[in-house]
Amino acid sequence: MKNLRKEDISQEVFDLYDAYAHNKIDRRVFMDKLSKYAVGGITVASLTSFLLPKYAEAQQVRPDDPRLISKYIEYDSPDGAGKMKGLLSMPADKNGPFPGIVVVHENRGLNPYIEDTARIAALEGFITLAPDALAPLGGYPGNDDEGREMQRQRDREEMLNDFIAAFYTLEANENCTKSIGVVGFCFGGWISNMMAVQLPNLGAAVPFYGGQPDAEDVPKIQAPLMLQYAGLDERVNAGWPDYEAALKANDKDYTAYIYPDVNHGFHNNTTPRYDEAAATLAWQRTMDFFKEKLG
Repeated sequence: MKNLRKEDISQEVFDLYDAYAHNKIDRRVFMDKLSKYAVGGITVASLTSFLLPKYAEAQQVRPDDPRLISKYIEYDSPDGAGKMKGLLSMPADKNGPFPGIVVVHENRGLNPYIEDTARIAALEGFITLAPDALAPLGGYPGNDDEGREMQRQRDREEMLNDFIAAFYTLEANENCTKSIGVVGFCFGGWISNMMAVQLPNLGAAVPFYGGQPDAEDVPKIQAPLMLQYAGLDERVNAGWPDYEAALKANDKDYTAYIYPDVNHGFHNNTTPRYDEAAATLAWQRTMDFFKEKLG
């Protein structure tokens, strides 16, 4: 069996995976369409294996890293869905309180990549809370396919309220300065945009390739924004011109970056959509932005 490299995969395969990962096609259709690219020693099984996340291999900060105090906490879902669960992390070798960051997952629950991202952010001198929107349904199930199916069972607006509640949970934590931002990826990018709409006291928001709010909601945004987009992400980028026009019309504080020739999900280092150069630059910009805006 051929050992696959990113260069071996056509853009059509990445687009196909994006459609599958965002519930535009089901697994049967995905596998059927993927089979046309199984040529020249490349099998459907090898393609599928290559595209799926490799969490253990990509982990950067261990859950028991001695530089961090990291634990799961619970708080109430405001819509009565049950208990929310989240990973709370903060530096172990510094005296708080710390500025806070809510870290919002993609459309599949609190998977290891997002937990790792929250720990990485905490090492920069923040207290982070990464909630699991699947907690009322039993929590992230251990694989993304099931996670996506579970998340589809939840109402999007109720999940938004759960992440807004995470903001208030951090605000009430004695180790937080009450200056709080949000960073989110994919579904979490939409949540980040909407938290900026809903929370006048939000300190800053960094949506990564996230869906945009309606133009009539933009005047409500008070937080400074840093918007991160993937150049090849036609699906999400289609909404950017109208969003930018509304931000300009309402004189909002925003900076936008579009990273050329990278795919949706380029920050996620567990899949071949990952682009190290773009991800490193985007993350450094994110941390610098939070340090500036959150103090």
